[in-house]
Amino acid sequence: MTIRTDRERVHEVASPVVIEDALRWLATRKEGEPLRFLRYAIDEPASKSAAALCSLVAPSAVLSVETPELRAFAVLGLIADEIGKLGSAGDSRRRNTLMAAFRIPPAPGETTWKPTLDDRFKQLMRLRGVFGDPPPSTTTPMHKAWRRAVVDLAGSLAEKLVSLDEQGWRFYIDVGRAVVAVASDERGGWRARAASKGAQPVFVERMLVTVVMHRRTARRRITERDIIACEDGVDGYDVHALTGWTHEPEEIPVTALWACRVVTSPGVQPGDPVRARLRFRRPLRQDERYAFVSEALDGELAEAREWINVDVDHHGIAPGVCAPDGRPVAGLTVQIVFDEKDVPEVCWWYAEQTEYERRCRPPDGDPHQLAVEDGFVRHTFIGGCHPRECYGIAFRWKSP
Repeated sequence: MTIRTDRERVHEVASPVVIEDALRWLATRKEGEPLRFLRYAIDEPASKSAAALCSLVAPSAVLSVETPELRAFAVLGLIADEIGKLGSAGDSRRRNTLMAAFRIPPAPGETTWKPTLDDRFKQLMRLRGVFGDPPPSTTTPMHKAWRRAVVDLAGSLAEKLVSLDEQGWRFYIDVGRAVVAVASDERGGWRARAASKGAQPVFVERMLVTVVMHRRTARRRITERDIIACEDGVDGYDVHALTGWTHEPEEIPVTALWACRVVTSPGVQPGDPVRARLRFRRPLRQDERYAFVSEALDGELAEAREWINVDVDHHGIAPGVCAPDGRPVAGLTVQIVFDEKDVPEVCWWYAEQTEYERRCRPPDGDPHQLAVEDGFVRHTFIGGCHPRECYGIAFRWKSP
């Protein structure tokens, strides 16, 4: 008698052809969103959903101690993550078509996805420059892209499904949760509050702020941003980390590190701070994604900092998601490298507080407190970040 391993059983059900059939079935359901059918397939093994989606849900059985809901989140998270990887190759047609097929947010124009696949493809007509300029009058280009994209997605999922262990699946639970949380506030999910009239027209999918301290001052602040344009023509991002700079514009200590360049201009009135803008390589269309990196240097090394703050002056930041190793993959993360000669006595994270509130040290055992390990501290804001609010890490220095 031959005993098959778990991996061999996954190979049997997770072939690219079978997975493609499952993806096509899932994308054409108009009675509900993908998570509903994935969960039902796991919860009811004798159901029609289970028969159609076996190749997608069966490999998640390694999460044997988890609920059907969490397993469904993991499968959805895996699909969404692979869609993002396919789109990163520069083929935005494939990515946007797959996002529409599986109702991955955001839908164009800050709407929600329609029930039928063809109606969702019609929504993609709002994306200028993706399927032609001017946009097409029919969904023929979307269906053509879909035929190719679903084959590519099935192939990438087949490779992934045979390699995932229990720990790998657990990472995708958080990814799936983030997808659902951003998708619709009708299901009680997360959605950023309305931005102010003067807010920068971008929504941030991922923001990683790395601060390198020199003694008790933030000497360097490196910021990585992955954004979505909220309107057509977004060509840059204004940086305010060094407000108050009144010297020559060309000497402003802001550096463009990736996919942008610094453009400065004097203040409106004499004595006003110099304005710095990170100009993108090209203007963005509405709903177009873009990633860029910048650095700010602080020359006031005698000034002791009490916190590292992020002011949300745009349309918000997505809920935070971390990989199993702690690596942030979505949302806002602030991480600080302290000077070995000046490590604070205690650190804590704060959200949506006044300056007075963020100065107040939480009591021992409070979940806001953060451990400083080997001079490093990091926090990811799982709950997302709203416009016109402040988020960050505060600290109290040891007495002299």
